Amino acid sequence: MSNNQEIARRPKLIATDLDGTIVAHYGDITQRTIDTFKKAHAMGVEIFFVTGRPPRWMPEIKEAFGIGNAICGNGAMLYDLHNDKVLEEWLIPVDAQLETVTRLRKAIPQISFAVESHNYFHREKAYIPRWDVGLDNVGVDQIEEIITSPALKLLARCSQQELSSDEMLAIARIELEGVVTVTHSNPSDSLLEISALGVSKGLTLAKMAERLGIDAADCVSFGDNPNDFSMLQWCGRSFAMADGHPEGPLHAKGVAGPCEEDGVAIIIEQLLELPA
Repeated sequence: MSNNQEIARRPKLIATDLDGTIVAHYGDITQRTIDTFKKAHAMGVEIFFVTGRPPRWMPEIKEAFGIGNAICGNGAMLYDLHNDKVLEEWLIPVDAQLETVTRLRKAIPQISFAVESHNYFHREKAYIPRWDVGLDNVGVDQIEEIITSPALKLLARCSQQELSSDEMLAIARIELEGVVTVTHSNPSDSLLEISALGVSKGLTLAKMAERLGIDAADCVSFGDNPNDFSMLQWCGRSFAMADGHPEGPLHAKGVAGPCEEDGVAIIIEQLLELPA
């Protein structure tokens, strides 16, 4: 047990994914989860909500918790949750967006695209959105028509679900190596999430922790899908959700109970009992 003495202390930073991790798939956040994060914050623990969401999907998180820092767009944005302000962005350059579209069209002919920044969402007509329906309800014939500025995220979908997200990711990782970072957050969908090269939840969280003078050993993270794996790998203690992507436990140090059973809150309650 002596080897574990060094990490058997209260974390200085807790980072968590949102959807499927502390936000149920039907959108609810339990009071136990809210209370636990507020308690951790009151005890001096830095809280980071690290999500694939754009800022326009964050008001409910601000309203529920009233605390914490936000990293949005799978690591592409540092966002001031409480003042609705973009603090820093690491965007996909125009040339990398165009190269990505060209390569993926060749590799997956049935693919369609959308592009988003913190305040807009544009899509091709062939791209059938699950969210943001109505925000851009017309669409363009080819996404290249509107790729004119750096973007927070590119989205690539097989709208008829010809391939799963995992199958799409296996192809895209090879095709897009050295161009962009590609991941996904929903194995039951057919959707890729694409960020600038070198941008990920894990790398941005590491950058924020370094600014705070906090080592990976003092950080804990929770997540359920491939876009969380870099964060789970980097933190000294990390937990994949039991009902998340089957590969999650390969990247984490432990497993948390399902979101619907307050899996994250239960582990944080235990961590807060440890000495500082």
